[in-house]
Amino acid sequence: MTVQTLSLLVSLAAIVALAAVFLRVRALSHTPVDYPPLLARAYRLGRIALWTMVVVGLPVTVWLLRYMPHTTAAAVADPQVVNVSSTQWFWEFDRESVEASKPVEFHVTSTDVNHGFGLYDPSGRMVAQVQAMPGYINVMTHTFEAAGDYRVLCLEYCGLAHHAMESVITVTAAGGSNG
Repeated sequence: MTVQTLSLLVSLAAIVALAAVFLRVRALSHTPVDYPPLLARAYRLGRIALWTMVVVGLPVTVWLLRYMPHTTAAAVADPQVVNVSSTQWFWEFDRESVEASKPVEFHVTSTDVNHGFGLYDPSGRMVAQVQAMPGYINVMTHTFEAAGDYRVLCLEYCGLAHHAMESVITVTAAGGSNG
């Protein structure tokens, strides 16, 4: 089970639990209750919820942080650099192909509005993303494991032709041949 699947299942369980609480409150909303005992119960439930979030939520958050996908630029030796500039409604790369199994450092910026640089593998799964913002160069490092054509889509609504803002970066097999 992947981290994403586990996160989805935990989120769904939390949504169902929250919906059950709302339905219970709705069902009991027509029953008159004295205020002081109700207030005491509410504070007790609030304390239970707080400590549950601290005891359960904090370790889960720390555990999930182990799966941070991006490597820092300082940890990468001799990366392939790709300068990416976005403009409504296209991506401009200074190179259109990189080699698999070697780190690629994307330097991403925008000339007009915010764009979201989303990188998708040949099966359509997102592998990395970073914001493209005017006046900033955001650096994202990613190592492609397999050769193929990787789609680049805009993840930030940027205007009328946002849906057509798409490009491709080709990843060749180690040694330079496309496989």
